[in-house]
Amino acid sequence: MDAVSEIEKIDVQAEKNLNPVFQEDYVGKDGLLYCGRCHTRKEYRINSALLRKEMIVRVKCQCEQEQWDREEAARALREKQNRIRRMKGTCIHDRALLDCIFEEDDGSLPQIGSARKYVETWQERKANNDGLLLWGGVGTGKTFYAACIANALIEEGVSVLMTNFSKILNQLSGMYSEDKNHFIASLMEYSLLIIDDFGIERSTEYALEQVFNIIDERYKTRLPLIVTTNLSLETMKNPADIAHQRIYDRVLAMCIPISFQGENHRKADTEKKFKNGKCLFEDEGDEENGNEIE
Repeated sequence: MDAVSEIEKIDVQAEKNLNPVFQEDYVGKDGLLYCGRCHTRKEYRINSALLRKEMIVRVKCQCEQEQWDREEAARALREKQNRIRRMKGTCIHDRALLDCIFEEDDGSLPQIGSARKYVETWQERKANNDGLLLWGGVGTGKTFYAACIANALIEEGVSVLMTNFSKILNQLSGMYSEDKNHFIASLMEYSLLIIDDFGIERSTEYALEQVFNIIDERYKTRLPLIVTTNLSLETMKNPADIAHQRIYDRVLAMCIPISFQGENHRKADTEKKFKNGKCLFEDEGDEENGNEIE
């Protein structure tokens, strides 16, 4: 054996002595195999009534069991993450809303605390059929608030659908009556339905009837509903016609109103991007040539 091989052999043996992982299994005084690392049994004796003899069976030692448990936990976590990813991809129709999570709140939305509480007390909210009506001006954070709830509940395995009536009505168009009934029934399979931008959909007689049917079905099945709208609470309490009154009465009966009357965050974001754009494109050449971004 050459010097290099001998050194390697010595190094391996030293590693075995220092690291219990490399300790060899051994046979104990009872004649059974033990793990050289954790010193727990890898074999057990059992009496087989069927075979009428004693048998030695292989089992996991403690460190093998712990390793198996870790791998199983990691596998279960991966499966959960993949399931949540699939649910979000299916249940939140606007991909931009997937990033709306409580951790992204910058403190500019004072109502966000009640959104966290809604998630924390979800079982009670569901039992009481407590929905939310998020109303107020454009860009005041209503959609972010609702999407935070959706993402947080989906993370906990709750079935949530976040969409709007324009998408629903487009899906219903062209369906036969039976298919429409099945589709509306499928919306009741979700523990929570979130309708974003309520009021922007068409106001035709057909559209209003379908909107009422869906909201009424949630009402009758006692399933929570969250609605975001730019409509004022006064408008919803004093509708212009019977068709809208039927819809608004159901929403107000199911949903707790929360007002969003702050600044337009989307307008502020637009102005910030505009300023960043000016900084990006303004250079010495522009200044010399008298060019300026307006």
